[in-house]
Amino acid sequence: MILINLLPHREAARKRRKEAFQATMVASLLLGLVIAGGIHLAFQAMITSQQERNAVLHREIAILENQIKEIANIESEIAALRARQKAVEDLQSDRNMPVHLLNEIVRQLPDGVYVTNMRQEGQNIAIQGMAQSNERISEMLRNFGSGTPWLSKPELIEIVASNVSLSPKEQRRVASFNMRVRLLNSGEVQKAQEPAARGVSTSGK
Repeated sequence: MILINLLPHREAARKRRKEAFQATMVASLLLGLVIAGGIHLAFQAMITSQQERNAVLHREIAILENQIKEIANIESEIAALRARQKAVEDLQSDRNMPVHLLNEIVRQLPDGVYVTNMRQEGQNIAIQGMAQSNERISEMLRNFGSGTPWLSKPELIEIVASNVSLSPKEQRRVASFNMRVRLLNSGEVQKAQEPAARGVSTSGK
């Protein structure tokens, strides 16, 4: 007996293939969504972890910046204390400068030279006086320039020949001078003496 299939088998097969394709597409879409969701979650976790690390770094940076500010404040306070200490030391050392000035003037003045007026402006000393001769004034300038560590840069401003009355009948010819010299402070004297002290210690070895 011959069986004849009168059903539309081609349309049924096409329908089955279409349904299978649609099922495959849906499964692929779902798989893609799952994969994309996993990647998104992984990236989100990485971003969250990096943000937490960034927050820790920001906190540490803020702590370090505060410490740096505190160190800068401490350094400025130390510098201010050192400046005040140096100012006090300078005042204490400069307190003896008039003593050094008078002592050196007395020691370095040659015989025959007399000081009649002396005025101090800061470290500059203006000296007026009389000398028996110009040679005495030259000797005084040499003494002020190299004979004492406390005086430097002697400068003769004026020298004038004049007469001094020793008695109603006796007059003596003298040289009146006007000069300027610089009085060094203790710090400058110490700096000037350090190379000489190093030279002595080196030669002693």
